[in-house]
Amino acid sequence: MVADAIVALIAPRPKRLLARLPMINLHDIRYIRLGSRDIEGATRYATSILGLQVAQQAGNPKHGKSVYFRSDARDHTLVYFDGDPRDHTVGFSVDSVAELDSAAANLDAERIPFTRGTQEQCEARRVEAFINFRDPTGNAIDLCVWPHHSGTRYFPTRDAGITGFSHIGLRTTDAKRDERFWTTVLSAKVSDRIGPAPLLRIDEVHHKIALFPSTFAGVQHINHQVAEVDDIMRSWYFLKEKGIRIVFGPGRHPTSGARFLYFEGPDGMVYEYSCGVRMVTDPEEMPRQFPFTAESFCMWGAKPDIPEFKT
Repeated sequence: MVADAIVALIAPRPKRLLARLPMINLHDIRYIRLGSRDIEGATRYATSILGLQVAQQAGNPKHGKSVYFRSDARDHTLVYFDGDPRDHTVGFSVDSVAELDSAAANLDAERIPFTRGTQEQCEARRVEAFINFRDPTGNAIDLCVWPHHSGTRYFPTRDAGITGFSHIGLRTTDAKRDERFWTTVLSAKVSDRIGPAPLLRIDEVHHKIALFPSTFAGVQHINHQVAEVDDIMRSWYFLKEKGIRIVFGPGRHPTSGARFLYFEGPDGMVYEYSCGVRMVTDPEEMPRQFPFTAESFCMWGAKPDIPEFKT
């Protein structure tokens, strides 16, 4: 019996498997918040050039002025606020308060610092509750629940043909590391890659997030969908007439199939109009690997004048 006890003590024991919390399920992309030193100029651009509708203006001596813009049925999809132009936040919604609490537990388990929004901050974001954290590069992310919708129809300030805010490009200082984060801690899936840059979906739309290699954090571009290619071409002529710098296009992405036009906005932000984006209906569809060449960004032959797209 003593011998049996000794064998039991020295015998290798099976490793204890730690249960991993479920991934944080991103329901949809909701808004972008951008700091600006020139709120009036940013507002003129967002309305007269981009074609968004002012939803509300708010301000106080402590936080300065904020202007909220609509592009669809949501309460707002873009906010310019008094602040550092490098201060960017992207907001995603989750389905319930329980999912938000689960997300907080997941971040805590992964040792990712986060903060819960105060009542004042929730009111500023037009949400019931939210938590804020940063991805490994340092991009600021809000996870929110019960974001507000508008009770009135979106009415554009110019006929750009916008049907809604759709996706963003984010900067990454390590694409492989950040891809792992977005696809293991968060629920994104890779649709395609261009070189090291993954195009990530959170629903059937080909991508809602794209990660482009850079040396610093921040939003790299902001996309609005338009109804048809005619809207893209009308805007191309309009923007050229207004002296807005076109940085890419018109063209067509071989990855998503979308026809596109990229142009420069305040503080160097790049905006994009596109239409005809591909839907990924098979959840098991394997991502394709495209080389990091100009042809992988445009199948028509347009050459990008965007640092993160240049080969």
